[in-house]
Amino acid sequence: MLRRVNDFQERYEKCLNELRDEIVSCEIQPGEFILSENTLSRKYEISRVSLRKALAQLVDEGLIEKIPGKGNRVKLPSEEQAVTLELAWFSNSYEIDIVRKIIHKFEKKYPFVKVKLTLLPGDGYTNSLIQLIEQSRGPDVFMVSDWHFRQFKDAGKTNLFANYIPSHLNAQDTSYPQAFELFTLEGRTRVAPFLISPVVICYNKAIFEENGISDNTPLDHWDDLLEVAKRCTRDLNGDGTIDQYGFCFSSSYNRWTAFLLQNLGQIMEPDRSRSTMSNQATIEALEYCVSLMYKDRVSPIYSHGSNFLAEGLFMKQRVAMILTTYYFMNEFRNHSISWDVLPVPGGKTRATLLLGGGLALNRDSAKHKLAQKLIDFMTDTEAQTLLKQYGCTIPALKSVAEDDSLLDPSIHPEHYHRFLEVLPYAKPLSHLHLTESEVEQLYDELTLLWANMESPEDACQRIEQIFNEQLNKKAKA
Repeated sequence: MLRRVNDFQERYEKCLNELRDEIVSCEIQPGEFILSENTLSRKYEISRVSLRKALAQLVDEGLIEKIPGKGNRVKLPSEEQAVTLELAWFSNSYEIDIVRKIIHKFEKKYPFVKVKLTLLPGDGYTNSLIQLIEQSRGPDVFMVSDWHFRQFKDAGKTNLFANYIPSHLNAQDTSYPQAFELFTLEGRTRVAPFLISPVVICYNKAIFEENGISDNTPLDHWDDLLEVAKRCTRDLNGDGTIDQYGFCFSSSYNRWTAFLLQNLGQIMEPDRSRSTMSNQATIEALEYCVSLMYKDRVSPIYSHGSNFLAEGLFMKQRVAMILTTYYFMNEFRNHSISWDVLPVPGGKTRATLLLGGGLALNRDSAKHKLAQKLIDFMTDTEAQTLLKQYGCTIPALKSVAEDDSLLDPSIHPEHYHRFLEVLPYAKPLSHLHLTESEVEQLYDELTLLWANMESPEDACQRIEQIFNEQLNKKAKA
């Protein structure tokens, strides 16, 4: 007898919860009638008396109203009836204003839902998310960059993702395989791609023109980059001081490692059995980087001091070319400089880095269905269009990313779509086979090299030894 009661209760709760979810998620729109009582009674295998009790509860919740002779109609919600979804983002993101526009559109489409945007400090963002989720206080949906994804992986916390990918988003047809690779672990994509941002060359068009360099000048190889950089490096007032450099090197691991990939260099074996950083290809790549500053003197020698110093000098029109990302181009639109985009020149092969961001569904969210609706919306045409219209970062949805009609000369460079040339050979930083902590360590250990206090060969041998000692220690533990 007890089991029969439990079976009834399960069917009753299923009926109530599914009807509520369909209304709140706007599968049944305000003003529409829900299915007839007879149909619902048969569907959920409960009596009409029990069904009317469930419907009465929905009336009390203000979700439906009973229209005599017609049925039960979904009501327009009041503020008090709205269900709140929490969306977390890192506070120093360029996309926050666009995200607010997307939220406004989502709430108009789903009037029963209010989205609370929570901004967490960029420093410690991943740790904050992990703590909140494990304390059952986490957001329903949260932004995850490729960097954050690697941090989740290193911490062994990718199990906190619900691994939800919208059905309209796939790597081969509607998005890009490279976007999915950023968030794939053990053959499974864990986070829905939202935007991508490859590393490219940005150049100052006025400086090029002043030095007789055409916009169509090819930068196919490292030698081409060096030649153009030499022509643009100038002492403008003849006082012996270089006032304008042709290039600005950046020691950010999201920049210089493009040269490493192009030279087929390696830091760690793919199976992470040992570091092989002292190989000749890696040494050659580092020699090229250092020579830009100290031998050829086409780059400021102190640019390693800040991840974004190169971009800062570019905006002051003191350098002709930099390596940067589509994400950081959002900074340039607030300045009067005339600039455009070129693919990164190649070494032994074509290669560049790919960065990106995705939307993760909290595994423990109590509002999975609504959270999925939010991710669906943010990765579909309307929201992705806003992302492109108001920013430079590339939408993950191919149809929007490649739509010329959405380009705005006040925001986008003339050759915005050069990213299509770059994507086939763009690789995530994970191709270096380093943990995120090792990436940070590599950044610190290369300081002596960038300061010209150590040769590339000595730096590679020393760091290789450090990494191998750490690997051996872990193997013995």
